[in-house]
Amino acid sequence: MFSNCARNINSRCLLKILKFNSPAVPKASLSTEATFEIKEFKLHNLEEGPKTTVTVSKEDAVDYYTKMYTLRRLETLAGNLYKEKTIRGFCHLYSGQEACAVGMHAAMRPEDGVITAYRCHGWTHVMGVSILGVMAELTGRESGCSRGKGGSMHMYARNFYGGNGIVGAQVPLGAGIALANKYLRGKGTCFALYGDGAANQGQVFEVYNMSKLWKVPVIYVCENNGYGMGTSAERASANISYYTRGDYVPGIWVDGMDVLAVREAARFAIEHCESGKGPIVMETATYRYSGHSMSDPGTSYRSRDEIQEVRQTRDPITSFREKILTAELIDLDELKQIEAKIRSAVDEAGKKAKSDKEISLDELTADIYANPENLQSVRNVSPLAPLQHKRLGTAINM
Repeated sequence: MFSNCARNINSRCLLKILKFNSPAVPKASLSTEATFEIKEFKLHNLEEGPKTTVTVSKEDAVDYYTKMYTLRRLETLAGNLYKEKTIRGFCHLYSGQEACAVGMHAAMRPEDGVITAYRCHGWTHVMGVSILGVMAELTGRESGCSRGKGGSMHMYARNFYGGNGIVGAQVPLGAGIALANKYLRGKGTCFALYGDGAANQGQVFEVYNMSKLWKVPVIYVCENNGYGMGTSAERASANISYYTRGDYVPGIWVDGMDVLAVREAARFAIEHCESGKGPIVMETATYRYSGHSMSDPGTSYRSRDEIQEVRQTRDPITSFREKILTAELIDLDELKQIEAKIRSAVDEAGKKAKSDKEISLDELTADIYANPENLQSVRNVSPLAPLQHKRLGTAINM
């Protein structure tokens, strides 16, 4: 018995010695920047693409990781609140696709805009809306970015035009935003995002043609997560190389699970548009962990093993975490502090989003039109008792 105790004591001492002598990286010796190799880009009607050797500073690396980790925690909380029935209606989660939003946003300039479909919670946050602004909008409370009246699919911010519930409808709208930038301001592009499920829409091909004729500076982004609702891309599309489907419109394929690769592709696309060459199609090869929406378990048309394999081998957050730790851009303790801070902030926003009050009934008919003079009254359930329209807030992007 004594010998067993002695062995246990010696083991504990040894662990303390190993822990004390572990080669923690001193902050003074951390790198200020690092260089990485990324996957080759695939090109369509382009002579050359972005370089595959990329450099990132410590500041940018921490910023990208912080944003991606925040989006993941935000969507995890949204999923939990939906299961509690605190969030109701439609709810489409972005988990797994964080590198797409964060990478593109990293390349955007103040004059650039973005419009997307209904999987928009992550984009809303990176475009400037607080965690509470997103979560309270999901729960239908007054702290929401649309005062709780828009919900999951109708969130907006400066240079962010939603959140659109009609499949593919945002694509021609994005071309219109880019045309306005060119016509009115003489600068600025627009990222018009859609999924592989919307890629067969006729309006997408119509607007390819129009924007090419007019040399509109629009970047069509097909976020190919492999499935349009419950149908795989291979079963839905005769050509799954979505970056080539613009025909006469140049295209580029990028690994959408690598935030640095997406950033470089987005920079390349902006430069292409700003040089007067017109539109470009960018396909981001990505993956969604959840079902199409919260009403879809996401396992009837794909296996759990498939989802798990992507999580283990291609996850955009854990892979980037490993990269920046290995490159000594940040130490593990600092990274854990960032993660803990984000978890705390998201949890606090969730509590506030649940306890916050709803808007009053008389506010339901406010801010329908940017200019109230265009609409003095709003039709009620009874046509004989119209409701008064009024202006309370300030229209965004006017």
